[in-house]
Amino acid sequence: MPARRVRFYRHGVICGYPGAMTMLFVKRLTVIDSSILSPSRGLIGESWQVDVELEGDLDAQGMVLDFGEIKRSIKRHIDEQFDHKLLVPADYSGLQKAEYPEGMHLTFDLEDGRVIEHRAPHSAMRLIPGERIAADRLAQVVGDYLLPHMPQNVNTIALRLWPEQAEGSYYHYSHGLKHHEGNCQRIAHGHRSRIEIVRNGQRDPALEEAWAARWADIYIGTRDDLIGTSQYNKVEYYEFAYRSAQGNFGLTLPKANCYLIDTDSTIENIAQHVADELRSSHPDDRFKVYAYEGVDKGAIGIA
Repeated sequence: MPARRVRFYRHGVICGYPGAMTMLFVKRLTVIDSSILSPSRGLIGESWQVDVELEGDLDAQGMVLDFGEIKRSIKRHIDEQFDHKLLVPADYSGLQKAEYPEGMHLTFDLEDGRVIEHRAPHSAMRLIPGERIAADRLAQVVGDYLLPHMPQNVNTIALRLWPEQAEGSYYHYSHGLKHHEGNCQRIAHGHRSRIEIVRNGQRDPALEEAWAARWADIYIGTRDDLIGTSQYNKVEYYEFAYRSAQGNFGLTLPKANCYLIDTDSTIENIAQHVADELRSSHPDDRFKVYAYEGVDKGAIGIA
């Protein structure tokens, strides 16, 4: 039997496949909605669509793997292990880790001297080998995790992680929902999200671009979760904390990268917040705001 291996896409081309073989594919199997720590940009919300290809021998059904099993098993493993987590470059020199009974405390020194701190149960984060997190490297890590969980007739798994290709403005945001019953309660997970603003029945690209710029690499925090402020090396910080069903969470971020709202930062509240802010600035106009939460889902705010 040939050695089992993981391959990944680079610039849309599959790398390293020899000759003809039996393969199957699933496009957009799932979306990884997570936040990452970047040495240059800080905390970034990201949404990657996941394409999967499998190569192997045919089983007794004449299949490499049943599509239903791909959706049940592979999607479940990806969602459980990589989705709605903080992804951390494990080999970055500015990362410090400290274990405590309930989880891990991370200190992340950015290249410009600012600092991010994150405190959470282990399940809320995943350390990714490398000094930075990029889509192709993450695809390799996901594939390395998945392959041992595949049937023995599957010899190769190929993954492609890619952002939504859509016209218009988008922003990267992170948040946490302490009242959520699922993994959205994790204090630092995020999304790459489009925004569409309809003003008096017409799309307004200028307003969309302005809000996307305003919320570039932003943390949308709930005012009630703000427990304090601090200053270090002339940089002001916000300190967030709460307890939810999964445990205690804490996050310290530069104030300049935070945006506070008076409600929980659900996508419904975010959409309505933008609509209300627009109506306040333009009282004679009507607004309908389509705020996306990652890919192809979101909420509508009307004012």
